[in-house]
Amino acid sequence: MSALLELPVRGGKVLARLRSAWQRWFLWVLLAALVLVLVGTVVWLAGRHEVQQVQQALDRDTADAVADLRGGLQRNVQSLRALQAEPGGSAQWELRAREQLRAHREWLRLEWRDRGMRLVAAADTPYRGQLFDKAGRASPDQPDVTLACTSARKLNGAAYSPSHFVALAEGGGMEVAEMCLPLEGGGFLVAAYSLRDTLIELVTPSLRRGQEVALVEVDGTRLAAVGAQRRSGTRVFSSQQMIDLPGLPVMLRIDGWRAEPDLFPNVLTGLVTFISIALVSVLILLARDTKRRIKAERDLADSLAFRKAMEDSVVTGLRARDLQGRITYVNPAFCEMVGFSPEELMSGDAAQAPYWPTELAHEYQQRQAARLAGGMPPREGFESIFMRKDGTRFPVLIFEAPLINAEQEQAGWMSAFVDLSEQRRVEELSRATQERLQASARLATVGEMASLLSHELTQPLAAISSYANGSLNLLGETIDGGAAAPAVASEDSRADLRMALARIAEQAGRAGRVIRSVRDFVRRRERTREPVRVQDLVDAVLPLCQLQARKLGVRIEVAVEPGLPPVLCDRTLVEQVLLNMARNAMQSMDSPQVTQRELRIAVSRAQGSSSGISSGIGEPRRWVEFSLADLGLGIDDEVANRLFTPFFTTRSDGMGLGLSLCRTVVEQHGGVLAYEPNRPRGTIFRFTLPAPDGTPT
Repeated sequence: MSALLELPVRGGKVLARLRSAWQRWFLWVLLAALVLVLVGTVVWLAGRHEVQQVQQALDRDTADAVADLRGGLQRNVQSLRALQAEPGGSAQWELRAREQLRAHREWLRLEWRDRGMRLVAAADTPYRGQLFDKAGRASPDQPDVTLACTSARKLNGAAYSPSHFVALAEGGGMEVAEMCLPLEGGGFLVAAYSLRDTLIELVTPSLRRGQEVALVEVDGTRLAAVGAQRRSGTRVFSSQQMIDLPGLPVMLRIDGWRAEPDLFPNVLTGLVTFISIALVSVLILLARDTKRRIKAERDLADSLAFRKAMEDSVVTGLRARDLQGRITYVNPAFCEMVGFSPEELMSGDAAQAPYWPTELAHEYQQRQAARLAGGMPPREGFESIFMRKDGTRFPVLIFEAPLINAEQEQAGWMSAFVDLSEQRRVEELSRATQERLQASARLATVGEMASLLSHELTQPLAAISSYANGSLNLLGETIDGGAAAPAVASEDSRADLRMALARIAEQAGRAGRVIRSVRDFVRRRERTREPVRVQDLVDAVLPLCQLQARKLGVRIEVAVEPGLPPVLCDRTLVEQVLLNMARNAMQSMDSPQVTQRELRIAVSRAQGSSSGISSGIGEPRRWVEFSLADLGLGIDDEVANRLFTPFFTTRSDGMGLGLSLCRTVVEQHGGVLAYEPNRPRGTIFRFTLPAPDGTPT
């Protein structure tokens, strides 16, 4: 075929060589013959294609007709079931049956028969005269009906009998098929179908003009037919399909009449012929143009591939928008940056991009409106906040420039985006490192201050302790001697003085221990730990807690579980932990909003192995849990994130070391310090301490 189409190209060279008229004439005749063959082939192919189209359309019509027929018969079965479902005797049944017969012209007769095939009630169609012998139909011995009902009983559904001929009184007759439907309570419903009326009612409404539909047996015997008759000079197209009704093997056949195709069957064939002839004359130009176009397309494809590879390799996000603000292009780096696919970005709303944070959407819309109105962005770029698909925010640096098309007109805006998340993370890491260095320096200063404080206060505290002990001894000698009894007040006064002096000595000694413990703690030195009764730890800090509680109007409740084992700890440090946490709890309730001020200190056995530390002999270590519950204002999320950070405090007079030191002390003992919200309000702080190995529970 390609050689035939190239004949005009080669014909010029051949004619230049052939000098005689005969040779030129022969060449043109050959060219004309080839063109005629080409046109004839196209016409024949077009006619054949038309025949195939007609046949395929007829096959589709036949399939639709079969579907309509089956659907109509199924609806008829449902109507018969509904007829029998209504209550009433035979008289009421006959009234309802006549109504059904008026609605279904394809039915000739409806019968209600019992299990023995005896007639209970019957109704005939009002559109025809008497077709059946009443006496004969009343007999249970009806071969066609019996055959259909036998099949229906086996199938437990509707079944049909083979068609049989029923003569009409005025001459002629019709093909009739019996349909039998078994009833749930026993018996049968029998409907006599007119095959021709069935075609008219169920198939003809969808029949096209110039078609004839017929029911035929498998061997081709025609049972009933309706539709247009064949006209002379027409061609017959036929299509048939099996209906496959239970007990009635018939086929639906549709014949279509169509005029014989002309030389040019349709306009399309004429157009194809004209184009074929014109193709011969323009093929040369097309061939040359095709070569140039292929080369240009190849160059363009290479250029596009190079540009796409370059855009896909950069980590800078690229986005193009038109003058209405709609996104027309995004590169993979931008999609990966915001987490949206190109389809989601380019099909979104132009007024609000999906990667805009909700709280900043109004500001971004105003900025976009100013940009679309002609406002020029700064050349050094500007920072903004975008939102990924998972909802996380991240900073970006944006550079924008006008997008100019080939006509040197602005078609939109081109934007480049640089993700600043890593830069911000590095800056935050550097800042945190500086803060840790400063905190370390301050902790070193605290250590020096603790050492200096211990050195400066040890001697005065020792003197206070000595004087207090001397006073106690002197008081004891005076009372024992009895000589100086008048110089002393009553016996109650002496007891009060003894208790006060004892407290002075006890607190002075404890202050010295606290100062030394703070110095040792700052030095991170291991201290001596010993078993201490839980009640002793609570009793040691309770008097100091009571002083602050009376000042703040807080009621303290202590609950110690009986039979607790002692805890293995540094007594001074743990007492300081209890005191700090109790003071923090009471200070959290020092607010006019808190009317009920209660602090509950509870000690109990921890559930299971709190820290998962074993005693070394195969048994898990036992733990004791301390809890302090207040009814204060609670801890918000911002404070909770920095709760244990050194030097972080919410009070103007605080240093921010209390909870940080408490957690460090507890963790040095192997325990855990945690907190949780109290109900209905407030906070519960819990920490665990280990019991010595081998202690009874």
